[in-house]
Amino acid sequence: MSASETAASSSATPKQLPHHKVKVKAPGQRACNEKDEKGKPCGGHLKRWFYTTDLVERQCGDVEQAWGKDAEVYRCEHCKTLYLPNAEDPSGLNVAGPGRVSVFGLTLPPKAT
Repeated sequence: MSASETAASSSATPKQLPHHKVKVKAPGQRACNEKDEKGKPCGGHLKRWFYTTDLVERQCGDVEQAWGKDAEVYRCEHCKTLYLPNAEDPSGLNVAGPGRVSVFGLTLPPKAT
């Protein structure tokens, strides 16, 4: 089962892992919303986490065992909370979003590949 299927099937509360806190990203979310002991949000950037190359995670092995080798998982750069992608967010788009068409008529068509 992929991470997006896991997130879609249980978007309210994802399955928690023994050594990691797991949440589901809100649509368009780019910063961590985990609260610390004082109730302040963390605010760390969410970055795509390639856990198969992480030495500490290789020893733990929780994530790979739960979601497989190539799941789409994001991790907060500060508190290390894991985020699964939201089913409403398009996968593989730039983190900054799709962008906007220029109001000045300067938008170039995409390159043909």
